[in-house]
Parts: sequence; structure tokens; C-alpha cells
Amino acid sequence: MENQPLMPYRRLGRSGLQVSALSFGSWVTFGGQLDTGLARDCLAAAHDGGVNYFDTAESYGAGESEAIMGKAIAELGWPRWSFVISTKLFWGLHDAPNMRNTLNRKYLLQAIEGSLERLGLDFVDLVLCHRPDPETPVEETVWAMHDIVERGHALYWGTSEWSADDIRAAWEIAERHHLRKPVAEQAQYNLFERRRVEAEYRRLYEEIGIGLTTWSPLASGLLTGKYLDGVPDGSRASLPGYEGLAAMLTDPARNDDVRRLRGVADELGCTLSQLAIAWCAANPNVSTVITGASRVEQVEENLAALEVLDALDLDMLDRIDAALTG
Repeated sequence: MENQPLMPYRRLGRSGLQVSALSFGSWVTFGGQLDTGLARDCLAAAHDGGVNYFDTAESYGAGESEAIMGKAIAELGWPRWSFVISTKLFWGLHDAPNMRNTLNRKYLLQAIEGSLERLGLDFVDLVLCHRPDPETPVEETVWAMHDIVERGHALYWGTSEWSADDIRAAWEIAERHHLRKPVAEQAQYNLFERRRVEAEYRRLYEEIGIGLTTWSPLASGLLTGKYLDGVPDGSRASLPGYEGLAAMLTDPARNDDVRRLRGVADELGCTLSQLAIAWCAANPNVSTVITGASRVEQVEENLAALEVLDALDLDMLDRIDAALTG
């Protein structure tokens, strides 16, 4: 990639771990739309662009996503020190007691071993509790995550889509018992999904130092503008089982917002996607914005969002907000 802007690196919350401001995730695409060859090409393009953080989950493709990512990384021959990788645990792969929709100790300590085997790694850098589990005491989950780190299966742990109260409860249990604390939350964040990151978590950043790895910066594709005239063939919303997503993506009011945002993007000389990704990265509490792609050209377009970052001053951010309110 020629004339590519330099990738910024940010600390993951209060930890010392540095992650690229833009990262690459494998939700939906790996196994669903990409084989190992295409996955390898996308990973290589992201890595060449300065991305050092790669995200997956046990449940993506029922384990297939982890396996594809692991195989692709092995084929690329990256040294282990050169990348940061996270996976997430909760949904489970086996339809049996203790193995589905849980964060109990039995599941977590076995699930991380399965993830490492599929990834072909000795450890992940970050393991996240993919959802909260109201049926398991938070203290049990915190102890299990502490033990995963102590055993060297992960270097750090965190949460995904947890409430601020649950994150704080986990952190305080770890503090009280001198255990490894959660360092990150993986939350949905985009121009249409802002409340949790901007309001609910607001006190967590300063008070306990939680970092954010955010997902869906393009609102499942809505912010690309490709749904302004309906659902195109071959898009994620056209896949079986995504009918609810299609309804959201074709919502008239939201697409009116997208049309107004396109005017701002045109003025900045960038695509809607680049504007949306850069907007997420402009939030100082966001450590990294997880992007996805099904082809190398998309990876390169996403990385070009870095060129837009410096243009997002307070006046431009106000203009973006105004576009969303009509």
C-alpha cells in the first residue's frame, strides 16, 4: 500500500499492552464467507498496514473461525511477538450441561484449552467473557479468569457486552482478593450505537482504567451506504438467518441519516466507511476499533480511515452529530 498513513498504537486501558488503533476481526466472514486462503490474504494486508491486534471467538463458525485464523497465521509465519490476538468464551460448542451459555469454572478452563488448540497457539494475549452469566457467581468467573492468566493460557482478560455494574463488580472482587483484574471491555460502538460507550461506561475509564476494543463500527454495513437502495445480493443481510439485520439495515430514518453523513464524507474526500471508522477511533477512550473484511480491497479501504482521523476536530464532530439529528 503506497502513501499509507502510520498506524497509531494505544495502550489497552490501564494495562501496558499496546494495540493498533484499527484492528481486524473474524466475526461472520471467517468460515462463513472466507476460506483459509482469503483469510490469509486479508490478515497479511492488515498486518502490512500496521495492524497488530486480531480478534476472534470460540463461537464464530462453531470454532471454525479460530481454526482458520490459526492456520492462516501459521502459513504467514509471523513470529509470536509480532501480533496480539484475542478470543472470547461463553456460548460454548457442546450441547451439554456446563458447556453452553455459561461462565462457570468448568467451562472456562476447558474452553480456553480448545481455543488454543484450534488457534495453534500456546497462549492468547487477551481472553474475553463474551457475555455476562447471571447463573454463575461473578466471583467464580473472576477466579477462573485469574487462573487462566496464572496458567499462562492468556496474558490479560476482559469482558464483552457486560453492564458497567457487572464490570465494576468483577474488578472489585479481583481487587479485594488480589486477583488479575479485567483490563478491557469489547462493546458495540458506532454512530448509531453510542449510549453504553459514551454514557454507561463513562466513569469506568478514569476510575478503574478499563480499555475498549469496539466492534461493528459500520453498524453491520449500514454506514457503508450500500443499503440505501435495499439489500444487495451477496451482502451479509442477504444470508439466511439475518432477516432481522436486513430490517435494521433498510430502516428509512437511519438511511436518511446515512445520506446526510455521505455529504460530510464527500466534503472530507473519504468514503462513508472511512468516516464511520475514523469517528470511532477519534474517541479517546477507544483503544482499538475492530474492522472486518471479506477481501483485501476492503482491508485497504478500512486502513485508509487513518487519513481521516486528523480532520475530525471538534467542529467536524459537531457537524457529524448534526447530520444524525437531521
